[in-house]
Amino acid sequence: MDELMKNTFAVHVVAASASVALGTTIIYPLDSLTVLKQVGSTTRKQLAVGQVLARVRAISGYSGLYGGLGWLIVGRTFGLGARFGVYEILTAFYKDGREYSYVDVSEALMAGFAAGMVESLVSSPFEIIKLRAQVASASRLLHSSSIAEKSSVSPLISSLLPRYSMNMMSMSNSICILSTLTTKHENLVSALREYPWMMTGSGRPPAVSNVRKPSDIIALEGWRGLWRGLRSGVFRDSIFGGIFFSSWQFLHNAMINWKAVGMDPIPRGDEDVGPLSPLAVSIAAGVSGSIAGAASHCFDTAKSRSQCTVIPKYISMERKLLKWRKPGTRLERLTGIHPADRNLLLNGIRLRTVHCGLASFVVVGSYFLAIDLLAAD
Repeated sequence: MDELMKNTFAVHVVAASASVALGTTIIYPLDSLTVLKQVGSTTRKQLAVGQVLARVRAISGYSGLYGGLGWLIVGRTFGLGARFGVYEILTAFYKDGREYSYVDVSEALMAGFAAGMVESLVSSPFEIIKLRAQVASASRLLHSSSIAEKSSVSPLISSLLPRYSMNMMSMSNSICILSTLTTKHENLVSALREYPWMMTGSGRPPAVSNVRKPSDIIALEGWRGLWRGLRSGVFRDSIFGGIFFSSWQFLHNAMINWKAVGMDPIPRGDEDVGPLSPLAVSIAAGVSGSIAGAASHCFDTAKSRSQCTVIPKYISMERKLLKWRKPGTRLERLTGIHPADRNLLLNGIRLRTVHCGLASFVVVGSYFLAIDLLAAD
């Protein structure tokens, strides 16, 4: 019995991993276009899909649409595993003690909320690396040699802020304003460069396309930088998980009732009706994914734009010491939405709706197909 359970668990793990990898790879270009449209648009200029595609093709070629694919596959595998694992555990408590195993739509909604929160915590570090790889595919990268030619950076700044570009005009204008040094100091400019607040306040942080590796993010932004945009991400994944599972449960109940029509004798529970076809379940998952993607899109845009911002850890430290208050209303601060992004929250909603629907359909459909193939062996 133990050997059978081990084999069954291994079959489901292999099938789930293969389906996630296949679904992510097939739908990934849509995800890249959605992200680049979200982070590249401004209130004055909304990018079209054709403009985004033309820019990626000109800079990186069509292969640029697959930048960061490996990171997303790993993050999606762990994230979906956490989402469905938490959901199954919670719904098992709901079904415990009932004569027939069933889950109400409201119960699926609450379990989906909790599952989405866990998924966000697990997948956030992989998403920021993926997003910055996507942005790099549409950005012209500056080499470190060209940056060194434009600015003179002291050894202390170079070690604390890698790839940091000093703004010499701001440095010159800041002399005698933010310093406690005497104006008769023998080398005032060099001394000011050693000041932490001058390193962050007078300079310009690196472009997001130059801070895309995990080591770069940790060195410049700290470990907390891997979870940038966590608030909006938690709201996004919670809403997505709740609506996805509740919609899927509602469609599942509707298909079960439709299948039970005309059966003799009348079935007393779902087990008496029998399993649904894999195609019907996949279509229900696709429809649920589209609805959930549209409902959570505002928070997805907020998270993408937040992850596309480079904030050195010393600026974060200064803000914490100065008790800097985040801009926006109380709701915006709670959900992690920047007030400057209010008019951009719905940008790319059509692409993400199609992307989430197709991804859910492919992942669920390929999962059932893989289960059938592995079980047959």
